[in-house]
Amino acid sequence: QVQLVESGGGLVQPGGSLRLSCAASGLTFSAYGMSWVRQVPGQGLEWVSDINEAGEITDSADSVKGRFTISRDNALDTLYLQMNDRKPEDRAMYYCLKRGANETSPYWGQGTQVTVSS
Repeated sequence: QVQLVESGGGLVQPGGSLRLSCAASGLTFSAYGMSWVRQVPGQGLEWVSDINEAGEITDSADSVKGRFTISRDNALDTLYLQMNDRKPEDRAMYYCLKRGANETSPYWGQGTQVTVSS
């Protein structure tokens, strides 16, 4: 059974840092590119960042470039998102997923909420 379980969300002050984790099980984690996306209630999904299978190639949305860093540890089957210099507009539910997976597929996590205090 495929499971992607996010953790690390919470409340942070503007300018603060937070690291999200996504623990994968039930799949050959190292065989897949992975992504982070986010969603604000009432709004659509926003792609945040991608990483390839080996963790050598990454890409991020302009809105987070230079502030967020995606990484992975294939030995631990875990994906990360280091979030620095947080801004109020970063408040959202953050999801990890197998890159390209459909939202209704099991290759999406349940999400972790990130809130930025004003």
